[in-house]
Amino acid sequence: MSLLDQHSVFSTMLQDGPFAVGDIPPLAHHSFSRKTKAWVKEIHGNQVLKTKYRSVRNQIFDLLGIANFDEILALIHDKRLRVKAAERAHLLLGNMFAIEGGQDEVIRQLHEYARTADDVISSLRAKVLAPYSAHIETTNEIVTAWDPVELLLALFDDRYHRKARFEAKRKLALMGLAGSIDQRERETKIAEKFLGFLNFLNAFVWSPDYRIGELDIRYLHSRHHPDDFSCTSVKVLAEDEARSVVPEIGEKLTLVKRRRFRDNGTDIPIYVTIRKKEPSAKVLKLLRKNEKNPAAAVDDELGLMAVLNSVNDVKRFVRHLTRSAARAESFMTLEDISDTLTGGEYLSSATGSSGKTAMLKFFARTGGMRIEFILHTNRSYLNYIYQRDVAHDEYEVKRIFDTGVVAFLFPPDIYHLDLDAIRDHQLAWFRRRIEEN
Repeated sequence: MSLLDQHSVFSTMLQDGPFAVGDIPPLAHHSFSRKTKAWVKEIHGNQVLKTKYRSVRNQIFDLLGIANFDEILALIHDKRLRVKAAERAHLLLGNMFAIEGGQDEVIRQLHEYARTADDVISSLRAKVLAPYSAHIETTNEIVTAWDPVELLLALFDDRYHRKARFEAKRKLALMGLAGSIDQRERETKIAEKFLGFLNFLNAFVWSPDYRIGELDIRYLHSRHHPDDFSCTSVKVLAEDEARSVVPEIGEKLTLVKRRRFRDNGTDIPIYVTIRKKEPSAKVLKLLRKNEKNPAAAVDDELGLMAVLNSVNDVKRFVRHLTRSAARAESFMTLEDISDTLTGGEYLSSATGSSGKTAMLKFFARTGGMRIEFILHTNRSYLNYIYQRDVAHDEYEVKRIFDTGVVAFLFPPDIYHLDLDAIRDHQLAWFRRRIEEN
């Protein structure tokens, strides 16, 4: 099911349905106006829409502590009533998200949820949509707002422009996802598991001769095919060797900071990045998956990507992992294994993912954790960065556009952007940046 489909779990956010943010706030329409009659006719006979409308209406009434829409105008214009409604709403939200502590702790968490919602937009402005940052900038009054009551009332306040009212609605939706993710993380103790994962690696996986944080600087000097910029050859250079290399057209010099693991008395170099996603990335993942269940974003949060010199070294590392887990007094099982390092296509259900991606991917279950491992050789890693239709930067553009997330967050009727043209422009822009020396 598409994120932009009327059956989407986020359908009340869509601008092509009965819950769209219009030029005039809902309360500005008379009950018997032509606009109101058309809206009633649209949902009449559609039981799902009527149920969604009642649900949304009741949620608004319950959060604000009112009995009808007329009371919203009183809240907008009476600061004393607004403060009272906000205090009540904070208590309700604190209990819903199982936030332990008093009013101050609830307010602190709401500030965090608001910051995460803003970070979702900021992260897209900083990279995937960087050239269009000014076009999608959020209204200042909405950026500074953190109180759900203030944001909710903005939807009905005719002092706010349509764009600002949509952004208030969007921020409320993103804050709700951030809250559910935070609650799931506290329930699953993901922070403790992440620390346990790091301790396991330092105590049992990496070479004991290396101190924590000690890394060897190396460079991958690679040559790439002119047709698709895939890696045709690669050589590992020490730091002093790399200083004398000036990459020519079709060449790359890529930094890797390597540590080592010891297998049968031999130290084998390995470049490692350990993943712990930012809250904003988890919110985006729920949107891409058209999911409100936070488990879809949290339960596979722990991950490690490693780059080794050869396929044989990859195999040795996998065996070393299972042996290390046994030494840590935990059995390790490998699940959902996908191996395309030695040929074949990567079969992924992820939108935008390329079947040409070569890697060994699996989930390791050990020590009460389920950890995603993605293992590369030097060549497959360079293809993951540089090859056309495989490079991760291109994949990021494709998945954020093709899943509908960009249109969901920045609807064309409000932001006046040609998203298809922007998608093509951004893919070409990233490709130029990837291939330039």
